[in-house]
Amino acid sequence: MDFSHRRCLLTVAATAVVTAAVTTVVTPVLFARSTTTPGNGRDVRATSVILINGDGMAAAHREAARLYLAGLDGRLAMDRLPVSGQLTTSPHDPSAAVTDSAAAATAWATGVRTYNGATGVDVDGRPLAVLGQQAKAAGKSTGLVTTAQVTDASPAAFFSRTADRSAQDEIARQYLTFSRPDVILGGGEDWWLPRGTPGAWPDRPAEDSSEGSRGTRGDLVEQARRDGYHYVSSAEQLASAPRGRLLGLFANEEMFQQRPEGEGDVYAPPVDLATMTGKALDILGSNRKGFFLLVEEEGVDEFSHHNNATRVLQSMRSLERTVEVARAYVAAHPDTLLVVTGDHECGGLTVENTSDTDESGSAPSTEDGPFPVHGSTLRFVMDWTTTGHTGVDVPVTAEGPLAELFTGKHPNTHLHDVLARALGI
Repeated sequence: MDFSHRRCLLTVAATAVVTAAVTTVVTPVLFARSTTTPGNGRDVRATSVILINGDGMAAAHREAARLYLAGLDGRLAMDRLPVSGQLTTSPHDPSAAVTDSAAAATAWATGVRTYNGATGVDVDGRPLAVLGQQAKAAGKSTGLVTTAQVTDASPAAFFSRTADRSAQDEIARQYLTFSRPDVILGGGEDWWLPRGTPGAWPDRPAEDSSEGSRGTRGDLVEQARRDGYHYVSSAEQLASAPRGRLLGLFANEEMFQQRPEGEGDVYAPPVDLATMTGKALDILGSNRKGFFLLVEEEGVDEFSHHNNATRVLQSMRSLERTVEVARAYVAAHPDTLLVVTGDHECGGLTVENTSDTDESGSAPSTEDGPFPVHGSTLRFVMDWTTTGHTGVDVPVTAEGPLAELFTGKHPNTHLHDVLARALGI
């Protein structure tokens, strides 16, 4: 993901100050928690929240996936959620009008907009109350599932407070000492182990020789074990893992190789996102007080940065299957709020008809495809206008208690306010 840092960015030393701060900044919630009436006519109180982030996903990504996976008359599971709206994505950064994932997720996790590169701190580097830690303090179980590093910007904003998102070993340390999520599943083993101490995933693998253990906070995998986490690193180990605290790291870094098409790009996670999500729900759902679960598909953003539409569509298929798992859970547990959205748009993507008279398909506006429309003889192309993020709004769809609050257009901080209400914070 991109690293758009604020000028004169606070150093990692400032991160230590943030970590040590004992003053909790309480983010105001705009409304009190109450019951709501879902479509079945019963009054159901919100107990749990599943937030699914298609990192980098906006309307065009969803439409391309709909055509490719469901066809002209089909609908994605994420678009069958009964409530829909829009969210803005702007950060509060003196040098940037377009957000990165850290600032975007911090707006969701705290209700406060901040500068690009920050996780869980405001524009002055002061620590904010983050939803992951607040939910745990309220007695709920918490978890994060991602195809990125588990310490990447989006999950980090919900479970840590750092001045610089690149301090991923510090973020891992804070997971164990500050927010203590019950379930941590994804990639990024490199940040949990000291340099020169490879773990289940060997250093300098053939697919990317730059990968290797690089932590500076000691052996955090061993610390997690001492703290009661069961550690797994393969699909087989995950399937047999008992209920209880669970740490699963399934790659050195991201769970795929994010490169331009035909240059070593691979989307084949050792454990797919839907499977990780199902395991997390099985564990977290055992808490009668409810839970908060953040789920993220990182591939949409990473491959959009490379204008790699083939891998974006694979990532969207993974996300769609994960939404189906979450929807099945909500159907059986109507006290759960499910929200599906994206933190920002990536790639300046549009969806177009195929045309011999349109662009040549070369930079700076690259056409990718054509791709088949499912169940049809028609085809479409995905046209990129940038390899970076854009500032367009993102769609949000939801179901369950309080879902109706997403109707209309809202600032990205509105998502925080609704989740906080649902979680009783």
